[in-house]
Amino acid sequence: MTTDDKNKGVLRSLDWWTIGIYMALLTFGWLSVCGASYDYGDTDIFALSTRSGMQIVWIGTSLLLGMTLLLLDDRFYETFAYILFGLMLILLFATIFNPHSIKGSRSWLVLGPLRLQPAEFAKFATSLALAKFMSRYGFDIRNWKDFLPTLAIIFVPMLFIVLQRETGSALVYLAFFLMLYREGMTGSVLFTGVAMVIYFVVGIRYADVELLTTTTSVGKFTVMLLIHIFTGFMVWIFCKDQRNLINIIGLILSITLVCLLFSIYVIPFNVVWVQYILSAFLIAYLIWQGLAKRLRNYYWVAVFTMGSVLFFSMADYALNNILEAHQRTRINVLLGLEEDLKGAGYNVHQSEIAIGSGGLEGKGFLNGTQTKLKYVPEQDTDFIFCTVGEEEGFLGSASVLALFLALILRLIHLAERQPYAFGRIYGYCVLSIFLFHVFINVGMVLGLTPVIGIPLPFFSYGGSSLWGFTFLLFIFLRIDAGRNLARS
Repeated sequence: MTTDDKNKGVLRSLDWWTIGIYMALLTFGWLSVCGASYDYGDTDIFALSTRSGMQIVWIGTSLLLGMTLLLLDDRFYETFAYILFGLMLILLFATIFNPHSIKGSRSWLVLGPLRLQPAEFAKFATSLALAKFMSRYGFDIRNWKDFLPTLAIIFVPMLFIVLQRETGSALVYLAFFLMLYREGMTGSVLFTGVAMVIYFVVGIRYADVELLTTTTSVGKFTVMLLIHIFTGFMVWIFCKDQRNLINIIGLILSITLVCLLFSIYVIPFNVVWVQYILSAFLIAYLIWQGLAKRLRNYYWVAVFTMGSVLFFSMADYALNNILEAHQRTRINVLLGLEEDLKGAGYNVHQSEIAIGSGGLEGKGFLNGTQTKLKYVPEQDTDFIFCTVGEEEGFLGSASVLALFLALILRLIHLAERQPYAFGRIYGYCVLSIFLFHVFINVGMVLGLTPVIGIPLPFFSYGGSSLWGFTFLLFIFLRIDAGRNLARS
């Protein structure tokens, strides 16, 4: 095909619905930044000395960046995926030793008046590297020789970002596991992750609550009971052994109940120690079943049980000795163990007030009081959604969430129609990152998830995040546009 014909083909093949959603999000995002940064008496919201004026610059440069990305050949991204990933790793590693610390984080590169956050750009580079590695001939995610390098591609940049004291941005990389699940990773991995969260929340939240008249912790007792129940059902699902499901759960529950009643009515003691002993016998039994029936899945269930017990045993130590003080306080506030409305809980408390004060229809553009009086810290970056809630109300907030939902659904549609694995995998990487950002950011503003400091795509003020999301989206749009082009 000639160059002109090819360019026409690209324009015709572009998904204009997604571009329209992108433009709508940029527009709503700018209005939110304007509302969050506006001070009473300002006469020029377009001046470059204001946040709203600078955001127009970032939006304009993002549009130029998007156009540039669409002009490149779609095969460019696959060809240079590893090179881009390698360069980004070098940049991330160098940033660890950056002398400039901004709000306790060393994740920013300061180049005169310009500040860039390499962690935002590492997302698209990591996505490209994953897509190229996983789309190679013979790749099988169920094979450890393929799965371990895949995990390395995810966790190496994640480690570098953690070393920059930017834990929130590092956690975004866990979103790639949604893509891995789509590409054939066993559901037991996702279930294990969900189970770990349940162990941590229940165990920490109710650790100091005693069970009836015993000395047994409600949190520890419940978690150990869940481990035994989960193990029984995993034997049923992955080992196809319903008989052992009944035997394991029936026997363990019976022994636990007898010990609990003995502790209540005879001699009070900590029943959790009995549960630990039962766990040891359960692990030994699973290994014996694996040897007897020559079925490897029994070993994996035993590993799950052992890992669950070890994780739970170390959770309290990690909370009190590994996490930073402010991170520990944020978790305690989220779990309801502390209020700290003047400290770690202040941001969330004020954002909830701002959102609630908006009512159904909101107070109107530039008419918010909580935001105008600067009660909410970081209200034009991490907590910008509270501005939407206050000024636009429930209807405006629902409209914004509907736009994000439309974007996610559209990305799923685009990913599924890719003729090659590279495009599909990259597409799912993109939508996983967007989904994680929206879910966590909106959740932390509403007090439903921990405050980890990640931006709301296309809304939060700043060039690095806006450029980073534009890279992610427009590279995928260019890959999708080339799906039907003739190849020379």
